[in-house]
Amino acid sequence: MFEKMEYIVKRIDGDYAYLENVNEPDREEKCVARALLPEEISEGTELIYEMMEYSIK
Repeated sequence: MFEKMEYIVKRIDGDYAYLENVNEPDREEKCVARALLPEEISEGTELIYEMMEYSIK
């Protein structure tokens, strides 16, 4: 049910980060509030989304 997903932070725009799905790069970028992401992210950071939580890979 809670599949592990991998993302790359493509860009940061204020309070939001735009993530690219590593397994489906042709998909539209996912916009996520930075409050839901680890504080230390920057553009290019690799993330894992698992159990409804983002963490740095």
